[in-house]
Amino acid sequence: MLPVDEIRLNFNPASLMLLNGVLAFLMFGIALDTKIEDFRRVARMPWAMAVGVAAQFVVLPAVTYGLTLLLGVGPSIALGMILVACCPPGNISNILTHRAKGNVALSVSMTAISNALSVVIMPLNFAFWGGLHPTASALLKTIALDPLEMVGHIIVIIGIPFVLGVWCAHQFPALTRRFKKPVGIISFLALIGFIIGAIAGNWRFFLDYVGMVLLAVALHDAIAFATGYLCARVTGLQDYERRAVTMEVGIRNAGLGLVLIFSFFGGLGGMAVVAGVWGFWDIIAGLALASAWGRKAPQGAHAMEGQAA
Repeated sequence: MLPVDEIRLNFNPASLMLLNGVLAFLMFGIALDTKIEDFRRVARMPWAMAVGVAAQFVVLPAVTYGLTLLLGVGPSIALGMILVACCPPGNISNILTHRAKGNVALSVSMTAISNALSVVIMPLNFAFWGGLHPTASALLKTIALDPLEMVGHIIVIIGIPFVLGVWCAHQFPALTRRFKKPVGIISFLALIGFIIGAIAGNWRFFLDYVGMVLLAVALHDAIAFATGYLCARVTGLQDYERRAVTMEVGIRNAGLGLVLIFSFFGGLGGMAVVAGVWGFWDIIAGLALASAWGRKAPQGAHAMEGQAA
């Protein structure tokens, strides 16, 4: 069995182009569920928003970097963990926040803001932490990653679809209300289908290496949720806000990570296996946490505000 840092998963150019289109469609669906009012809410809850954004873009990548050193994982696995940590959340975090009886308005606003910011912050964040890593940095240099090129790619598959979706939701609200749910369902199922396809097309590699990354992914995922919760708790956010921040930080868009891995890293083994396993484990863990939280009403005088928004 080859070292995980030496394998390359196969994903043909036509499939990759289609996957980019699916992800762009997914971002368009997220944006259809985003209103201009979601951005205005930031002014009404600036502290909660600042805590959530900082937890995602500052604390989680730093904690992930430390975790890769603590676990002593291989360079490509470390890069995969760092990349996933730098990805923005997906709209499934909004669904799970609702199930957890958290502040849905905060969750939706954070998803919108985080995806908008990630266009620039994500590639720079990844280049910083990946370049700082004592073993992964050498591997990163062999790939010759250009952060500006990644920014351009992210603008195409996240930025433009997101702006178009927000514009459509604002200009055509009645039409948007009619189509946003099926668009969201279709795009999400298509993305899951492509993740399954990527795994199925490289099944032997996943069988060989999944045991190597499963513990790291499970621990990383638990720490991501814990990071969101602890950041919200130590900064004094109320229970229903903590639930929203926990879901926003814990849920990462591993589908985007997979697209970038095949587009810029040649399907690098450890990275691809981490993103593929994370894509499923994250949803399962998030659903379990949200279901457990949902059995108990949040504490605080304004606990139902997020449900009503």
